[in-house]
Amino acid sequence: MWSVLLMGLAGLLIGGALSFRQQHKPLWTQISFYVLAGMSLLAAYLLTLPGN
Repeated sequence: MWSVLLMGLAGLLIGGALSFRQQHKPLWTQISFYVLAGMSLLAAYLLTLPGN
């Protein structure tokens, strides 16, 4: 359940980064959105791993 929500959040963050790129916003905002999207995907992956 949470992994699906985190993947959706990653999609929204990537869309935001692409939108900022189109609007010619500072590069650091785009990079931060991409980093947050990557962290969200990593968290979604880690939640799918079997627990101990």
